[in-house]
Amino acid sequence: MLTNAAEWGDFMRRRSAAALTALAALTATLATGCGSDDEPDPLRNQQWALNALKLPDAWSTAEGDDTVIAVVDTGVDLDHPDLKGRLVDGYDFVDGDDEPRDLNGHGTHVAGIAAAHTDNGIGIAGGAGGAKIMPVRVLGADGSGSDANITKGIVWAAQHGADVINLSLGESGLMARLLKGGVLNDAISAANSKGAVVVAAAGNDSTLLQPYELETPVLVVNAADANGQPASFTNFGARNAVAAPGVDILSTLPTYTSKETLRNTSGYGKLSGTSMASPYVSAVAALLHQEGLSPAEIMAAIRDTARNPTQNPKLGLGNVDAAAAVKAAAAQN
Repeated sequence: MLTNAAEWGDFMRRRSAAALTALAALTATLATGCGSDDEPDPLRNQQWALNALKLPDAWSTAEGDDTVIAVVDTGVDLDHPDLKGRLVDGYDFVDGDDEPRDLNGHGTHVAGIAAAHTDNGIGIAGGAGGAKIMPVRVLGADGSGSDANITKGIVWAAQHGADVINLSLGESGLMARLLKGGVLNDAISAANSKGAVVVAAAGNDSTLLQPYELETPVLVVNAADANGQPASFTNFGARNAVAAPGVDILSTLPTYTSKETLRNTSGYGKLSGTSMASPYVSAVAALLHQEGLSPAEIMAAIRDTARNPTQNPKLGLGNVDAAAAVKAAAAQN
C-alpha cells in the first residue's frame, strides 16, 4: 500500500475525520470486550471481508497448513497474542538484526489479515488460520524504506522458505522509482524462481496504470468495498489483477505505542487500502499452496475463479472467491 510517510499522510488526511471517529468508537468497544464469550474469535462479527471472500467455505478443505507467508513490510508485533506462535524467523533490514519489531503498525495489521490465530478465543480470525507469518522489516517507523532493503527483503524471504510473499506497498513515490528501474520486477522474478507466489497491492491513488513489466510473475490486488464495488481510492489497470476487500478492515495492531496506535493500544483496529486487500489474497494463495499447486497454478486458480459480472474495469478480473479457487484446486488433484 503506502511506502513513505507522505503517501500515508495524504491518504489518512483524506479520511481523517471519519477514521478518527470510527477508531474512537472501535477503541471503546474493544476496551469493553466486544463480542460474545461463546465466539471462537470475539471480533469475528466485524470481519465482513471473510464472508465476502467465501473463506469460511474454503476452510473446510484447506487452511494454509505448512505454508509460510512473508510479510515484507514494517515488521510485526512479535508478542501480539493473536500472532504469537504463528511467526517463523524473519529479519530486520532497517536495523540489520533478526528482530523485525513493528514500530509503525502497518505490518502488524497486514499480518493479522493473512494469518492471525483462528478459533483461539480472542480477537480476530486470519484468512489462512493454518499458515505461518515470516516478518521481514524493510520499512521504518515512518513507513519509508530504501530501494535496497525492499528488494533484499523480497529475495531473502524466498531464500528462507517463504511460499507466499505479500507486498502491501504503494505504486507511487518510492515504489514508482523501483519499478521504473526494473529492480522490483527482478526481485519478484527471482522470488518466483525460488517457488514463491508474490502478491502485491495495487496502490491507493485512484489511478489507471500498469505498475509491473508484463512478464513479471506477480498477482496485483485492487481494493473493493463491502458491496463488492471498487474502493474509491484503488488503483487499477494492472494486467490480470484481481480485487479483494480493502475498506474498513479490522485486524491486529501493535499492543504498544506506534505510528498507527497513538490513540489505540487495544491490539486491534480498522484500516483501509489496497494494503488490506493484498494479504487476503495472500491467504487464499496459502490455502492453494496447501493443496499442492505451483506458483503459476495458484495465480491461475485465483484469477480464473474471480467474479466480475458487470465487467467493471476497476475490479480487474473480479472479486476473489476463495471457495471456488480451492474447489478448482481440488479438481486438479
